[in-house]
Amino acid sequence: MPGAIYAEGLVKTFGDVRALDGVDLDVPEGTVLGLLGPNGAGKTTTVRCLTTLLRPDSGKAVVAGIDVLKQPDAVRRSIGLSGQFAAVDEYLTGRENLQMVGQLYQMRAKQAKARAVELLEQFHLTDAADRPTKTYSGGMRRRLDLAAALVVSPPVMFMDEPTTGLDPRNRQQLWEVIKQLVSGGTTLLLTTQYLEEADHLAHDIAVVDQGKVIAKGTSDQLKARTGGERVEVVVHERDHIQTAADVLRGFGKGDTTVEEHTRKLTVPVTGGAKLLAEIIRELDTRGIEIDDIALRRPTLDDVFLSLTGHVAEEKPEGNGAQGGRKDTRKEAVK
Repeated sequence: MPGAIYAEGLVKTFGDVRALDGVDLDVPEGTVLGLLGPNGAGKTTTVRCLTTLLRPDSGKAVVAGIDVLKQPDAVRRSIGLSGQFAAVDEYLTGRENLQMVGQLYQMRAKQAKARAVELLEQFHLTDAADRPTKTYSGGMRRRLDLAAALVVSPPVMFMDEPTTGLDPRNRQQLWEVIKQLVSGGTTLLLTTQYLEEADHLAHDIAVVDQGKVIAKGTSDQLKARTGGERVEVVVHERDHIQTAADVLRGFGKGDTTVEEHTRKLTVPVTGGAKLLAEIIRELDTRGIEIDDIALRRPTLDDVFLSLTGHVAEEKPEGNGAQGGRKDTRKEAVK
């Protein structure tokens, strides 16, 4: 049985650009899918197709049990969407913005006011509730925008890079809100360029590149694809690099890489902390002084690099997410 968000073979082209090239997704109810990829990968286009903002050229999409192509109005009543730009009226107060959204959803005035109070408190905006939104900081606007998407407590949420441009404190606050939503049964599709965010929030991750889903799985499953643990050693003296490399070669399960300028050596291993202790003893026996040594697991950065040949967090060209509104032609194929 398909999940709360289901897509099969989604294709979308813009002129000669194939923005989506057969995207398949299946998100179980009450879970978070992290849609991970660089600018231009197809993340935003996928969200727009699933939320009825764009019509795919071909393929199937079902959200909250409703066919997106056949019943778009019913889909809109069942979802919340927080996009890359805060969609709030800057001349209204925070409270007025939320009440307006409630009334657009045909809530009674009293109910809309009560829901606005709840959300303002949940998103730490009570103190600024009666200030015009144009006086809000970027982080406050993002929180208000997310609150507006939750006015009707939708069973399915889409968040398109919700924390782009936020400082670490505001990002952490949004993460906590997202966790609360999902613990309450909400299904969430989250697009992000932040690998830490996907690692922290997503039950499953789909890696998208050039309009295709190139890998799926949990964070641990994807990391396992890049290999196991590795030991990283920084030697104190550059003259000791070769001797240290000989030591690591004896413990490693693959080639030892050396960064001469940082005096760092890296080798894949198996054996965990016990093996690390043995390596430290051997280095000491050989008289090799070290500045740092650590046992590392693969990160999602490693996963993305191994899958695509480039890093996930790429800077957008021209006007990016933090520098104003993007060129709509580029945005359409993102």
